[in-house]
Amino acid sequence: MRVEVRGLTVRFGDQAALKGLDLDLFGDGAQVVALIGPSGSGKSTLIRVLKGLVRPTEGEVRLDGQPLRHGDGKALREAQRATGMVFQQFQLVSRLTALENVLLGRVPHLDPMRALLRRFSPRDLEVALELLARVDLLEHAWKRADTLSGGQQQRVGIARALAQEPRLLLADEPISALDPKNAKAVMDLLLELVRERGIPLLLTLHHLDLVRAHADRVVALKDGGLFFDGPPALLTPEREAELYFGEGLEAGEASPRLSA
Repeated sequence: MRVEVRGLTVRFGDQAALKGLDLDLFGDGAQVVALIGPSGSGKSTLIRVLKGLVRPTEGEVRLDGQPLRHGDGKALREAQRATGMVFQQFQLVSRLTALENVLLGRVPHLDPMRALLRRFSPRDLEVALELLARVDLLEHAWKRADTLSGGQQQRVGIARALAQEPRLLLADEPISALDPKNAKAVMDLLLELVRERGIPLLLTLHHLDLVRAHADRVVALKDGGLFFDGPPALLTPEREAELYFGEGLEAGEASPRLSA
């Protein structure tokens, strides 16, 4: 799914989280795009705009050429159904089982009455069980989500997002709440799953070693604007220092922006 962002501005009160942002994602064949930048740079806001959870103050978002219209409920639901999301804090329903949480990913495919009653078809159950097996949690299918470890909960979250059968997957700091061992396992699994399914992935990360190892393209935001857009190889230590600490350039030198 191609993602086009034109003149995107998002304000919360007097504060601008994004300022006239222009981006064109996944039209170049890149499948994994890492979104990086210091805290408060606008990364999470952009993810939530693309999911349809935050309405832009100005500008436009197009998904495969179709505008993301917040005023059109049906069109917005269709866009949200096509866009899966993996959350930093898992966002599972703790009292439900792992299987029931994954089945929630099928809700956008149900008619309103079946969705309200959570009446899933045999096909829905098959999809959910296959995904639990794929994330190596089939034996935990009937355990409550709040009895699972953090790494297990995030794997349930990934399975739930994929149960939606999305054409675009967003992940907002998907491993920041995990210990290093679980973080690596979850990241490896997430990347393996999206690549084998051909789903474009936009994810926010602070782990730049993972960015350099796995991303096809890096987009860096700073102060709500575009700072860097290009392959990981061009994200030099000097550019990284300028991004996070405002360092890396000689005094008086202009601050260039790189693009692929």
